[in-house]
Amino acid sequence: MQKFKCSVCGYVYEPEVGDPVGGIPAGTKFEDLPPDWVCPVCGATKEAFSPVEE
Repeated sequence: MQKFKCSVCGYVYEPEVGDPVGGIPAGTKFEDLPPDWVCPVCGATKEAFSPVEE
């Protein structure tokens, strides 16, 4: 699954892990995150994230 990186703090959202702190279960694709989801490290919005080239 595609990973996405926060351009503000460098946090990488990994769908295989999800966001346990934010209540997002493992296996949740980035595009399926709620519209109001924010970076768990710095609070940036989804718009601040870009795909990680693997």
